[in-house]
Amino acid sequence: MRKLAALAVTAVTVTGTLAVAAPAHAAADTPWLSKNWLVQTGTTRMNTIVRGAGADKADKDNPDDGDTATGVALTGSGVGVALIDSGVSPVKGLDGAGKVINGPDLSFESQAANLRHLDTFGHGTHMAGIIAGQDPTFTVGTRFTGVAPGAHIVSVKVASADGASDVSQVIAGIDWVVAHRNDPGLNIKVLNLSYGTQSTQPASLDPLAFAVEKAWEAGITVVVAAGNDGFTANRLTMPAADPDVIAVGGADPRGTDVRADDVVADFSNRGNAARHPDVLAAGRSVVSLRSPGSYIDRTYPGARLSLLDDPEQRFLRGSGTSQAAAVVSGSVALLLQQRPGLRPDDVKKLLTSTADPIIGGDPYAAGAGQINVARAARARTTYTRQVNVAATGLGSLEASRAGAYVYDSVTGTPLTGERDIFGRAWNAPVWTQASAIQRSWVGGTWNGSTWTGTAWATTYTGPRTWSPVTWTGRSWSGALWSGRSWSSALWSGRSWSSQTWTGRSWSGRSWSAAGWTGEPWH
Repeated sequence: MRKLAALAVTAVTVTGTLAVAAPAHAAADTPWLSKNWLVQTGTTRMNTIVRGAGADKADKDNPDDGDTATGVALTGSGVGVALIDSGVSPVKGLDGAGKVINGPDLSFESQAANLRHLDTFGHGTHMAGIIAGQDPTFTVGTRFTGVAPGAHIVSVKVASADGASDVSQVIAGIDWVVAHRNDPGLNIKVLNLSYGTQSTQPASLDPLAFAVEKAWEAGITVVVAAGNDGFTANRLTMPAADPDVIAVGGADPRGTDVRADDVVADFSNRGNAARHPDVLAAGRSVVSLRSPGSYIDRTYPGARLSLLDDPEQRFLRGSGTSQAAAVVSGSVALLLQQRPGLRPDDVKKLLTSTADPIIGGDPYAAGAGQINVARAARARTTYTRQVNVAATGLGSLEASRAGAYVYDSVTGTPLTGERDIFGRAWNAPVWTQASAIQRSWVGGTWNGSTWTGTAWATTYTGPRTWSPVTWTGRSWSGALWSGRSWSSALWSGRSWSSQTWTGRSWSGRSWSAAGWTGEPWH
């Protein structure tokens, strides 16, 4: 990828009573979830998505070597997909050995041992299932598989049960993924960001854009949700607005397995001539794995399938460009199993040049069309390089938040201005220099504060996990982290396996007035 100089402008089942840490909570415009989570009707199952995208027909043979097809299907085996999201719960389909690797928990719940890495929000588990879910045994009619069932998920949790997450946490997560992409057993080649802010500054300045560009340059294909503001949205959310990454819009399969009647989903951001979705993937009423008792699960019980269709009540439907991005991330894992040497630019070109156009679709909203993995797997690599203006990262954290704040639940103070969750001043020139050489993390320290441990923890059961650390000092509000009631039992319930939690107690602003607008988690 060539860069132009920027313009000089500045398998366990978790049971028992769960305790929810409440060090911060999300504002009404918190950016983590689509307002379309359950507004949509119908059901789009993963087998429909996989067949429609040709993922089941993608052959392991590399067309660049001139050999004939082997007939061996791609699964994404060996490819690590980093998922910066709300964590992943160890539900069936994601509880196999090595399926989920827990990177650092950078969320506000990292200080509660019984919540660490778990998906109390319900978003990350749904994405992980789409990308790489795989049931361990085959049962006719009930076996679930994601797009790349052989891939593994590297989960970096940054959002809490109400979606509380600051843009500084997401940037820190991206930097960690880049720094640790080649750790033994990780092989991170894909980064899924079903996330986006309404940043008020151009990608050439935004720190989120800079972070994803550094990941791209490090050989990680970054897949980002385009946003859920619909056809009237003439721009993409950040960091999908960055021209390097793969920006994914949502398609509506309209309840059929054929693509001839597919349209651009009405929630998908249209963009403009300069920047619009690169490709589309199915994003309406997508069926994936449920995190029982999570915020989404409790708030949208109608998202579950019927007992007749889902006797174990494992699944949840969700709509948005989040789901579409997850489909593309799994598809990228398939291509990278086939051709491990592909650079991100190569992957993007393969997907855009082989996509199925949307007949009569808006040229901006539809982009190149819906991805066709089978066709991409048969196409030869063209080794085309993008030429875009490089992001400087010297813009504002506050502009990147664009009003999506987290609030200290003790003081009610919003996190605003040029500082991170620890109240540390944001020095863009210092951070960009360190991030550019993959030195923004020093052990467990980022931006001058200790966020997490320094190494992989020694465990004998459960998934491989990055070591935690107890936060010290003060939050952005000046209140001591140590003064929090991390173990207060705000929710009660029985298990993650099939039951739900009851009750909820969040102080201050709540999601009840959210309206699902302006939130970064798509």
